[in-house]
Amino acid sequence: MVKGFWDKLKKPVMVLAPLANVTDAAFRRLIAKYSKPAGPDIFWTEFVSADGLVSKGREVLLKDLMYTPAERPIVAQLFGARPETMREAATLVQDLGFDGLDINMGCPDASVEKQGAGAALIKNQKLAQEIIAAAAEGAPNLPISIKTRLGYNRDELEEWLPVLLETGVAAVTIHARTRKEMSKVPACWERVRRAVEIRNEKGSEALILGNGDVRDLAHAHSLVAETGADGVMLGRAIFGNPWLFSETENSPEKSRGVEEKLKVLVEHTKLFHELLGDIKSFSIMKKHYKAYVNGFAGAAELREKLMNTESAKQVEEVVDKYLSSMIQ
Repeated sequence: MVKGFWDKLKKPVMVLAPLANVTDAAFRRLIAKYSKPAGPDIFWTEFVSADGLVSKGREVLLKDLMYTPAERPIVAQLFGARPETMREAATLVQDLGFDGLDINMGCPDASVEKQGAGAALIKNQKLAQEIIAAAAEGAPNLPISIKTRLGYNRDELEEWLPVLLETGVAAVTIHARTRKEMSKVPACWERVRRAVEIRNEKGSEALILGNGDVRDLAHAHSLVAETGADGVMLGRAIFGNPWLFSETENSPEKSRGVEEKLKVLVEHTKLFHELLGDIKSFSIMKKHYKAYVNGFAGAAELREKLMNTESAKQVEEVVDKYLSSMIQ
């Protein structure tokens, strides 16, 4: 199986997590813009249904796979439990010019698991290997990677990780919790260290990335030092902070002024409306408002007003009014 861009990256790699209804095309463009001159070493799309991509409704889902050159290298993440549709969807991903393909084998969402996909594949190791093989057949020029968890109801890393490594995947991202634990307990980064040991014991060349409870780049680098992981995937830390990847390893997040944050909030909203307003609910933006608007005078009141908006125009008016009141 090809390694592709993974072999060319300087370690440790710091990458953007695929977060459903968060790291969409609009937010990724914003992150790419405000992460300069550094930025994530790899961008991931939100996860997309392989079955959906080969159905009549694929046109809507293709918007989830929009990307710009500034986001390279970029990996498309798919989920599914049918090798035949994964093979076909993988071909589409390759044709769209992506740098890599990632298969989600960790999502705990009930609707995803009901299909036998996501974290449910931890319980069906034979099918998991068949899906990886199908993806590789469908996209022979792309490196295949996996994002998964320590196990389903229990920690079964010792049995599960070797199953993935046997397939020759280029990388495995370990969310350091089980499916049962969801995000209710602290991520166990000691198990990421064990994942690295297992990889070495098996003589695999796959990169091991850790994921879970990472606060910022400085924290990510400390976790690499502790575990020997090849990189770290940052997820929730990106909320309200498209500048996250612009900070250096030894520099804490710069203090962003209220005006700067609010102007980016408006820019984010307009971009969401422009790119995705015809297919996604405006309510998706409101989880971002909670993150952008906190920790300053009048934040609670402003946040409440933003949560009651229904359009990008209304958001801009609310923010303009607040910023004008600051000047007075």
